[in-house]
Parts: sequence; C-alpha cells; structure tokens
Amino acid sequence: MPESKPTLLRFVLQSLGHMFRGPPAYWVWVGFLFALILLGGWHYYLQLRDGLVVTHMTNQVSWGFYIANFTFLVGVAAAAVMLVVPAYIFHRRDIKDVVLMGDTMAIAAVTMAILFVVVDLGRPDRFWHLIPGIGRFNFPQSMLAWDVIVLNGYLLLNVGISFYIVYNHYQNKEPNERRYFPWVLLAIFWAISIHTVTAFLYSANSGRPFWNHALLAPRFIASAFASGPALMAIGLQIIRAISDYPIRQSVINHLALVATIALQVTLFFMLAELFTEFYNEGEHAASARYLYFGLDGHAALTPWIWTAIALLCIAVVILMIHPLRHNPIYMNIAFVLIIVGVWIEKGMGLIVPAFVPTPIGEIYEYTPSLIEVMVSIGIWALGFLLFTLLAKAALPVHCEYLRRQQAREQCNWDGFERRHNAD
Repeated sequence: MPESKPTLLRFVLQSLGHMFRGPPAYWVWVGFLFALILLGGWHYYLQLRDGLVVTHMTNQVSWGFYIANFTFLVGVAAAAVMLVVPAYIFHRRDIKDVVLMGDTMAIAAVTMAILFVVVDLGRPDRFWHLIPGIGRFNFPQSMLAWDVIVLNGYLLLNVGISFYIVYNHYQNKEPNERRYFPWVLLAIFWAISIHTVTAFLYSANSGRPFWNHALLAPRFIASAFASGPALMAIGLQIIRAISDYPIRQSVINHLALVATIALQVTLFFMLAELFTEFYNEGEHAASARYLYFGLDGHAALTPWIWTAIALLCIAVVILMIHPLRHNPIYMNIAFVLIIVGVWIEKGMGLIVPAFVPTPIGEIYEYTPSLIEVMVSIGIWALGFLLFTLLAKAALPVHCEYLRRQQAREQCNWDGFERRHNAD
C-alpha cells in the first residue's frame, strides 16, 4: 500500500510524538526543568498573592532583577540574525543547515523576555488595558507600546518562518524561497529593532541621566552580538554532541569571530562612556560613580561591574589570540565569560544604577529577593524546556531531509561522473 501523503495534522502529531520519545538522559533533563518550573511557579504564586512587596523593588528602584533578565534576553533573541544573514544573504550552506536552531533559540529567548515583563507587572490581569479597542494602547506615543509590537512581531516572524521550513522538509520539498525570503529580510531588520526599541525605552526616561546618551542603542546591539553568538555556539556544540545534526566546525568558528569583533566594539563603547562620564564629572554622573566607585559609602554593585569588566577583558584576549580561539576548551571558556560578563553589565549593571540616586538624592541599594531569584530561575527553565521540545521535534525532520538531500546530490554527482567517463 502506498504511503499516505503527509498532512499538517500528521506533521503535528508526529512532532508531538518526537517530543515524548527519548533516552533516559532526555527525560532526566526534562524532569529537572519541570521541577525548576514548578518551584518558580510556586514563588510566583506567592508574589501574586502578596504583591510586589515580596520583592526588593521599591518606589526608589522600580525595575530590578526581572527587567535585567529581560534586557539580556532581548539581546540573545536579536543575535539570531548572525546566523540568518550569512545563511540567506551570503548563501553559506554550512550555516544554512543550522540556522533553524538559531531561530529556535530566538523563539525561546523572546518568550522568556515577554514572561519577565509579565512577572514584573504587579497586576498582570490588567494587561487587557493594552488591548486596542478594549483598553488604550497609546501607540505611537508610548515606547512601551512599541516594545510590545516589536517583541511579539519578532516572535511571530520566527515561529512562522521556522514552521514553514520544517513543514516543507517534512514533505520532502525544498521551501519556496520566494515565499519566505521577504519575511527573512523583515526578520533581519526586526531583530535590530527589538534591541533598538528596548534601548530607546530606557533612554526616553528623562529623569534617568545614566541612560540618557546616544551610545545606549549601539552598545545594546554590540553586546547582544557578543553574548548571543556565544550562547548559540555553546548550544550548537551540545546539540552536535548528543545528536546526528550536521553542525560543522566552520559554523562555531563563524560565531566565535562574530563574538570577538562585537566584544571589542562593546568594550570600546564602555570606555567611551566612562571617559564622557568622568573626565568632566558633574551631577549627572552620580549613577555612574555609584556603579563603578561607590557613592557616599554605598557600593553594592561595584564588585559586580568590575567583575564583569574583568571577565569580558579576559574573554576578548582569549578570542583575539588565533590559536586560543580555535582551541575548543579556551574558546568555550571565553564564551562562558562573555555570557556571564554581559549578563552582569547589561542587566544589573545597567538597570539598577539608573535609579541610584533618585532624582531627589535618595540612595536605596537593591538586591533581588529570594522570590525574584526563584521566579527568574523558573522562567529560564521554561525557556530551556521550550527550546528542548522545539529542537526535539524539528531535529528528526530536518536531519532526515538533509540526508535525503545529500543522497540526491550524491546521485546527481555519480550520474555526472558516469556520463563524463562514458564521453
């Protein structure tokens, strides 16, 4: 009996089936993530029950650990463009084979970023006020409205493009480039926009001079193109180790080179900001002084920011030395240093200092509460679970398609050789 034609329903059911099949190690990993999600969910319930008073955020520091994670994750999502551009614009075959994993990571990162905004809301049930027609969206006046559009739009673009490509691979068809390439171009520009709008969201706060400078958006993008490729490179190496997904070393080397250049630019931007803040120091530099050197005996964040700078400097030295960058051990050490360093510098080192001191001179030192930490761990676990499940569903389909494609190319090459020998 001939095999039935693949249908959308069959594709969905088989994809779900792939998610629920795996070796014991897979189920241990999924179970571990579920445990963290439940733990984070319980602490979020406590936050909903008692209010934001259970966090260490106050009227003085109204954005803290949640928005710090949100800022970092928006950059990770935007960095997927570092695979999309060489794959679709410059037609790098090796990168095009793995760009699907970059899109999957972007989906997980944007989802986590949105969730961090949700848990930062004291009353998320009032989100309906943003729905046009029911509430008031305040577009285009509000930068928050712009942020809602770019985040959700980028999520939909990545989901749509990835689904179209995987579904065509499932049907053993080459995706029609005319149909999805315009959306790929839109996603490239949209990736830049999500971090630019996030930077504008901060710099538009006229009462926070720490954010009021033109370098904020370029610095956001540069640091995103350092930490995002580093995270993707580690993820791709893990996938290559546990599956037969064809990830070539040239892809990892490409991401390492991108991270190297982006990190150099990031450190240059930081140096330019430090010079501007402290060469002719005025009252507007109070937040920067609190962050880097402490202010009136308060210096809770000073060790953190100098640790971040040290980590980033060590990472850039490793990556700038050619033999070290091509050594897997040193390269991955540099990747970890970049991720941790950028998370500190772009998260707690950027968000919290803008609120210290307050416009009336108050100094309130913020550290996240246990509930904030546990809720954040739960969201990160949910993002890792989402990435795991999506990759588990897409990898078998994509690998099978690539094997069939390689077989067709080999047959074509064998036929060419036979004709050439006959002639």
